[in-house]
Amino acid sequence: TTVAWNDRTGRVYYNAIVWDDTRTATTADAIMKENKQSDVAPQDVLRSKTGLPIASYFAATKVRWLIDNIPELQRDLNSPEEREHVRFGTMDTWILYMLTGYRRNVVEMDNNERLAHIGGVFKTDVSNASRWLFMNLETMSWDESLVQAVCKESNCWGDSKGSGTIPLSALPKIVPSADYTIGTITGIPCSEEGKMAFKNVIVASILGDQQSALFGQSSFEPGMAKCTYGTGLFLLMNSGDKPMQSTQGLLTTAAYQIGKRIGSAEPISPPIYALEGSVAFSGSTINWLRDRLDLIDYAAETEALALSVASNENMYLVPAFSGLFAPHWRPDARGCMVGLTASHAKAHIVRAALESSAYQAREVFEAMARDSNIDLKELRVDGGATANKFMMQFQADILDTPVVRPEYLETTAMGAGFAAGLAVGVWSSLEEIGKMWKSDMTWQPTMAKEERARCWKGWNKAVERSLGWIDDDN
Repeated sequence: TTVAWNDRTGRVYYNAIVWDDTRTATTADAIMKENKQSDVAPQDVLRSKTGLPIASYFAATKVRWLIDNIPELQRDLNSPEEREHVRFGTMDTWILYMLTGYRRNVVEMDNNERLAHIGGVFKTDVSNASRWLFMNLETMSWDESLVQAVCKESNCWGDSKGSGTIPLSALPKIVPSADYTIGTITGIPCSEEGKMAFKNVIVASILGDQQSALFGQSSFEPGMAKCTYGTGLFLLMNSGDKPMQSTQGLLTTAAYQIGKRIGSAEPISPPIYALEGSVAFSGSTINWLRDRLDLIDYAAETEALALSVASNENMYLVPAFSGLFAPHWRPDARGCMVGLTASHAKAHIVRAALESSAYQAREVFEAMARDSNIDLKELRVDGGATANKFMMQFQADILDTPVVRPEYLETTAMGAGFAAGLAVGVWSSLEEIGKMWKSDMTWQPTMAKEERARCWKGWNKAVERSLGWIDDDN
């Protein structure tokens, strides 16, 4: 999710563009065409440096959309004076900037428009920076050639189209994920008497959502993996201190980096990397059943409904509502239900929706095993859907691998807390943090081999039916 603002005027150029917004799909297509290479798949022309395919998911496509479409931003980028004040940030950068900056005078506002603060700390960490398409994974720094590849053909540049670019000063400084020098909060007004909350509190960690969950699951050793079931579904595996390029449609990402710690003379640690598979629709598929189809009133109903039928009766739901992410990366896919007969009822649709998350997790799980040559012995899970025992059992069954849920499910919050605590001396080492992780429940696979194969074959047929629905004409 990406936002742009001017740090001199405080003007926010446009509403933040959310991570799964599909308006940038055509932008991603344009970037692929502009950088076409005969010997590389169009979506992979930047992968060797970034670890990422070109897709609407990533921040750079949102930056390009903004400079293509927002006149005020175009004007400032073409002004020698104002271009140095343009700022782009993902949500971590925006929140840090606002927490560490100072409120502007009310008289500066037009029609009570909320302005960005002044003088805030403009930083991001390695895990968030690795999701832009602008960062070189080897150097852990912004790469001007990548910025040029994404932005050069924007209509923002007028007669300079083909050679224009945004200044690197518009991108936040990249820092370690756990570091007590990231910034200090200036204070948030919390009373009419002028009292300030959080004044002089240190910001000691920044982590991307899923990388923070990996940290919160204490997955500190290469080969340890976790899957978070939220709005989407995100499976990450620690791959150690060297980036592992994927040939199976996964993302190569920075997982975390330990920086300066209070009371420690240790140097900044090398970054730790991960392989990730990102799926757009998991929990949001259940929201769709509730909010669009009116099949359920509450997500909690789905477990009993799924268990009220013996099987899916060969009916599958592929939730490709905005295309398919990893490992397919097919923006032309669209959602479908296949195998329907007159005997299917609401319970079958609900069951198929829950099963779709488990099937997508298996796609990523198997791609990860092929990329890493590591046979994953268990899958640590977190997120709201792990409360659904039917879904977790089905996940273990379709993977033929134990699924382990920790005692504390909010692992993203826990990961950020662990990283901050490490930076300020609450904990002295990753080993100490790792000892705090405890299992709450483990689901062992019980499904017969033949049934697993039948279900998997049906899912793959259903995915094939979802492909190719969007073409250049629509």
